[in-house]
Amino acid sequence: MTVGQNIELLSPAKNAECGIAAVNHGADAVYIAGLRFGAREAAGNTMQEIAELCRYAHRYSAKVYLTLNTILYENELEEARRLAFEAWNAGCNALIVQDMAFAEMDLPPLPLFASTQADNCSKEKIKFLQDVGFKRIILARELSLKEIAEIRNETSVELEAFVHGSLCVACSGRCYMSQIIAGRSANRGVCAQPCRLPYDLCDDKGRQIAENKYLLSLKDLNLSDHLEKLLEAGVSSFKIEGRLKDLSYVKNITALYRRRLDAILSGSSKYAKASAGEVKFNFDPDPERSFSRGFSKYFAFGRSKGMSAQSSKSQGKYAGTVVSCNKLSFVLDKNVLENGDGICFFDAEARLSGTRVNRVENGCVFPLSMSGISVGLKIFCNSDRLFDKKLAGESAVRKIKTQINMLINTDKNVALRAVDETGIQVELLFENRGERSKSPEKNEQNIKNLLSKTGNSIFVFEIDKVAGEYFFPTSEINGWRRTLISKLEEARKQSPERAGCKITPNEIPYISDSVDFTANVSNSLSESFYRRHGVKQIEYAAECGTKINTLMFNKYCIKYELGLCPSKQNAKPSGELFLQHGNKKFKLLFDCKNCCATIVIQ
Repeated sequence: MTVGQNIELLSPAKNAECGIAAVNHGADAVYIAGLRFGAREAAGNTMQEIAELCRYAHRYSAKVYLTLNTILYENELEEARRLAFEAWNAGCNALIVQDMAFAEMDLPPLPLFASTQADNCSKEKIKFLQDVGFKRIILARELSLKEIAEIRNETSVELEAFVHGSLCVACSGRCYMSQIIAGRSANRGVCAQPCRLPYDLCDDKGRQIAENKYLLSLKDLNLSDHLEKLLEAGVSSFKIEGRLKDLSYVKNITALYRRRLDAILSGSSKYAKASAGEVKFNFDPDPERSFSRGFSKYFAFGRSKGMSAQSSKSQGKYAGTVVSCNKLSFVLDKNVLENGDGICFFDAEARLSGTRVNRVENGCVFPLSMSGISVGLKIFCNSDRLFDKKLAGESAVRKIKTQINMLINTDKNVALRAVDETGIQVELLFENRGERSKSPEKNEQNIKNLLSKTGNSIFVFEIDKVAGEYFFPTSEINGWRRTLISKLEEARKQSPERAGCKITPNEIPYISDSVDFTANVSNSLSESFYRRHGVKQIEYAAECGTKINTLMFNKYCIKYELGLCPSKQNAKPSGELFLQHGNKKFKLLFDCKNCCATIVIQ
């Protein structure tokens, strides 16, 4: 039978505990950072912790990718190279990188994945990276399904796409707002997230168009209903954002996408799951019960309104509308809240406020505070106590199906053969010291029952054939089972897809003969990479002192979001527009021909 293309569910890991939880809840792969050079500085881990995660993941044929996706300074190049070797020794399966210096280094034979921070937004750029030797391209989040399909038609490299989680308002890798106004570079892993602040929008005459709105803070991505369309477009790895998210988020969202993908992959000859083991969940995943600012499909189906969030904080799940209230309690049109739940709402000034539920009696909700709560108010539950309690325990079990056959060569020996769902096979062969059974059928069932008791192991034994002609002591059969499990465990320790993926430098021409600061060149090896590929003019990164006044490049458009676009929404010309927060004022520049925008220092 022809094996279909492997389809991967890729989950985030703040630490080894989160990574192991992701694997238990169905992840085919996990991405995690070391102590340096990950694009989320607050989510670093020792190589000992990463090695522990690798050992656990590989038992299920799941993979672990190390994020080394910041840009590097000259004095960091050797340390980064050393980390790559440590990742190899720890058992990692690939490196996620932004800096092209890695393509110039002498590295272990680990595949290189081009981080979304490398600005992978055109088929020309992605074709170039493929021809250079990158095994996978992590697509820019602002690409549409149509654009992804066009990229797939022009390339053969693996394509990875974000499907869930927080969205950056800037084009991937092309945000300098934090660097310029706070001295904290997003491309160095220390973004201060100024985009999550509220802003006023005014025109060149000082008229206020929007006040105290989260115009740059986008809703979170959620493409869980569109995975089949992404598969058809050519995506083979589905990535969940969230290396700063907590354990419950990783469990809940991984479970959501595992169920959705399994429903698509089940019975498919075109696609196959990328790892081993079937997961059984002790809860029903619900994305609205984990951190989110509301959900968006972003640009998956083209440009649309409603991308910006009402708040940068988590909104939670809609619980109902207040139909009556008094000084101490209120009643919703739905009875869904429980004692101890956290609730929030948008007050009269459109600010997100919240409190906690002390108790619920006969449909009446008694919160810690009634401040701001009135009839007609929409209430959201942003902390579901019972749901959180389920996730805090053992919320999933992952088992690898294994077929067991027992054959007896009459009066001589017994052969026990185990073949797991990935084809790994082990066999026990020993002398037949059993006595003839007086009840073969009953004895056969007893042997099946004893062999099936795999307990807390990662295997579930499905007994295909057992010979019942001979009786064996219970202790002996239990010993067979333990030995089979031990041998299967040992066989599954081997790391999947580890060798033979080293980049051989070539001179394939880059897509242009010059690069500006947006290429984020910050060291001599990165410069050498571009010169090798025919680039003659190279401007160094803003982090290296290049003077720039550009804060960020955007495909997202504030004009369109607010219904002010003259070309697509027939709005009247608005003149020059400015964003302001406190004493900081930034100018918006619109490229309506290419339907994009830039934010610059005023």
